Amino acid sequence: MKLRNWIVVLTATLVLVQIAEAQDHWVTTWAAAPQARLQAPLGGQRGGPAPPANAAPASFNDQTIRMIVHTSLGGRRARVTLSNAFGNSPLMIGAVHVALRSRESAIAAGSDRALAFNGKPAVTIAPGAHVISDPVDLKVPQLGDLAISIYVPGDSGQLTLHNTGLHTTYIAKGNVTAESVFNDAVTTRSYYWITGIDVVAPADASAIVAFGDSITDGSTSTPDANRSWPSFLAERILSTPGAPKLAVLNEGIAGNRVLADGAGVNALARFDRDVLGPAGVKWLFIMESINDIGQTTRANATTGPPVTPDDLIGALKQMVERAHTHGIKVIGCTLTPYEGAAYYSEQGEEIRQAVNRWIRTSGAFDAVVDYDAVTRDPANPKVFKAGFNDGDHLHPNDAGYKAMADSIDLRIFGGKSVSAAAKKN
Repeated sequence: MKLRNWIVVLTATLVLVQIAEAQDHWVTTWAAAPQARLQAPLGGQRGGPAPPANAAPASFNDQTIRMIVHTSLGGRRARVTLSNAFGNSPLMIGAVHVALRSRESAIAAGSDRALAFNGKPAVTIAPGAHVISDPVDLKVPQLGDLAISIYVPGDSGQLTLHNTGLHTTYIAKGNVTAESVFNDAVTTRSYYWITGIDVVAPADASAIVAFGDSITDGSTSTPDANRSWPSFLAERILSTPGAPKLAVLNEGIAGNRVLADGAGVNALARFDRDVLGPAGVKWLFIMESINDIGQTTRANATTGPPVTPDDLIGALKQMVERAHTHGIKVIGCTLTPYEGAAYYSEQGEEIRQAVNRWIRTSGAFDAVVDYDAVTRDPANPKVFKAGFNDGDHLHPNDAGYKAMADSIDLRIFGGKSVSAAAKKN
């Protein structure tokens, strides 16, 4: 009788485990928006960040590229998305490995996993296409580092990359995807071909997309330190008791515009891929328009007539509508101050203020985060608060990005926690 009871209990337990596993689903834990390699550096009159000292190469050939990504949610299985969105020829990938990162280019012993694509170690990606790897069992840490190593046996052709990676990438000769460390590697700070890392997460887990330009991308934040506002937000959410299980995906592109191509295709054109494409997305932050304003209103602008508030508001409405159609709730973010930036003008400031008024008062969004109010100087609202900018008058520094993330009330997402700013008052 006791044996029969034990068997019943064991069977019921196994059934419950199977039900729980069946409810698990894929959620993207890390993402980067793909773009073509920049033909001209950002900076100067264009209003973007200064070009990195270790700029992206034009192509690869018989080389392994090891890239470091910082996760948000953890999980027990993983898969990787590779993109040839901006390639001009089929991209041949010879091998891809994923591992837990130890330090610099080194991986943790015993964590290396070779990835397959439809059961094969190599894959060719057509121009404009992307592929998802077969899943592998790997205990992906929450708020931890993974190393993704990609071997390209021949000429890669035109690159699909994310220019402002802000994490050191290691490049070595030959197929060294399984090597524990790269010695004498060349380094850059861009991501190549990888656009998403997914993990198997519990049924109640989901993802937030942070959609924007360089201020979302994290320009001028400390490299290799995860100091963008989306990174700070992920750390807050996942370390706060009572907060929901949410990944935070940084889909910013430095220099990006809403209405025109430039650094990356325009926001309206990339919206479906970068917002609707990742797995498990339930929330969206939109913080973009400042480059449209600055680049069309600056002195000697050659990009056509200045944008109007109605132009930008119309584009934001389109994004809100498209997100809502897919069941994604949208958070509007006001535009931060920029007086003193290379492309500042009084006309542009008037447009920024008009767009911010609409974001705050229109009711178009499911929630609003007032980054302008958080970062501006109370005595001169056109400029950054002291200590929140390091001199370019456009991008927050680490302290400014942290203040932005801390200002968000996590109850927006259904958790019980209040904003860090509220707790201090």
